[in-house]
Amino acid sequence: MTQPVLEIANISKTFTLHNQGGVPIGVFDALDLSVGPGECVVLSGQSGAGKSTLMRAIYGNYLSEDGEIRVWDGEQYRDVRALEPRELHRLRKRAMGYVSQFLSVIPRVPTLTLVMEPMLERGETADEAETHARELLARLNLPERLWRLPPATFSGGEQQRVNIARGFAVSYPLMLLDEPTASLDAANKQVVIELIRERLAQGTAIVGIFHDQDVRDALGAREFDVAAISLAAA
Repeated sequence: MTQPVLEIANISKTFTLHNQGGVPIGVFDALDLSVGPGECVVLSGQSGAGKSTLMRAIYGNYLSEDGEIRVWDGEQYRDVRALEPRELHRLRKRAMGYVSQFLSVIPRVPTLTLVMEPMLERGETADEAETHARELLARLNLPERLWRLPPATFSGGEQQRVNIARGFAVSYPLMLLDEPTASLDAANKQVVIELIRERLAQGTAIVGIFHDQDVRDALGAREFDVAAISLAAA
């Protein structure tokens, strides 16, 4: 049996509303999930069920209570919950890609540089990184006249394509995709589907949130109903 890339065991998450007298709001409890190489798992459930919260817990932005979130980094499993900030940064750089719904824009940094950055951090040469970045941006139909400009003033769809190019610049064992096709037209949505399929064929494990049923069907994804174990749905 192929070993999982991601193993989640018995994790829980509660938010405390400090401005409401410390009222605890449970999101999910005793959650288990395993994702193997080349597998796409779609997180489902109504709004507020905890899909994005789970995604951020896997990436280490939220600290979950109890249990383990174990990610295979190519050599060993690392428990996200137990890592110091520097160790978490190394794990992300080595093993986890994350495409969110929003691009974190750095002022005055050109689009091409933003897309090249993950590759340069992994030790690729500037020429290699630029060639691959150009290929991705062209494939995602972002006009070349925009490549040397910072994306702060781009449209939502243009920014999302920059975000996707940056996220797919490196082949990670695990990719987290939070509505990557939001605000994209049909043609670019199809490009993203093709990029995801290519990564799955390479053995990348993918956990995603896709509200578009056509995208979910095209990827042949396994559904994981967060609402079924969500305290918010109780």
